[in-house]
Amino acid sequence: MMEPTVTPTEPPKDDEYTPEELSQYDGSDPTRPVYVAVKGIIFDVSPRREMYEPGKGYSVFAGKDGSRGLGMSSLNPKDAVSDYSTLNDAQLKVLDDWAKYYKKRYNIVGRVVAK
Repeated sequence: MMEPTVTPTEPPKDDEYTPEELSQYDGSDPTRPVYVAVKGIIFDVSPRREMYEPGKGYSVFAGKDGSRGLGMSSLNPKDAVSDYSTLNDAQLKVLDDWAKYYKKRYNIVGRVVAK
């Protein structure tokens, strides 16, 4: 059986979140949405929250910008950081593919800003 496709249902928002504010949306509080940032753009991944809650496969990315880890195809928490400047060309392509994937599937709720 094919899974239903998740697509964005709302226009993109441009709300600003600091990394500390974003960290509150890590899936540990069932009353809050789950957010993942890719290249500074924050996506509401709540429609697939079961994949991002603590202890689940992609929980390492919940509540943060884990762009480097996405580009490296790594689920290691130490790789799930926003600085992707060390990625090589192949890894940057992987990261760009993830960014496109998220844009096609999830609502954009904001962007990560420095304090």
